[in-house]
Amino acid sequence: MRRKRVYQLPSKQDGFRILVDRLWPRGVSKEKAQIDVWLKEIGPSPALRKWFAHDPTKFAMFRQKYMQELKEDQDKATALESLREYRNKYGDNLTLVYGAKDEVYNHVVILEELIQ
Repeated sequence: MRRKRVYQLPSKQDGFRILVDRLWPRGVSKEKAQIDVWLKEIGPSPALRKWFAHDPTKFAMFRQKYMQELKEDQDKATALESLREYRNKYGDNLTLVYGAKDEVYNHVVILEELIQ
């Protein structure tokens, strides 16, 4: 399994591509993104996303709050279970696609840990 920004060109090595952002990335057509599934429900809530603002000093607290959302929000919990099923089905032939510029401090890192 791998992580990849949606702004990077898709490749055959990506395998099955899942967009795990709540919002569709700006300036990227659906054709260009080559997304197989969009699990928008799994993205952080707008309030949490805005609070975090990709500030590395807030990442530990963001992790806690996001994991709480994944646990308590039924739509997020269902989407997380779907993500686990895709992981079981596609194994390493799966790519989590996201729009954030920061490749280290984002929700996709947390999702990857949860489904490994």
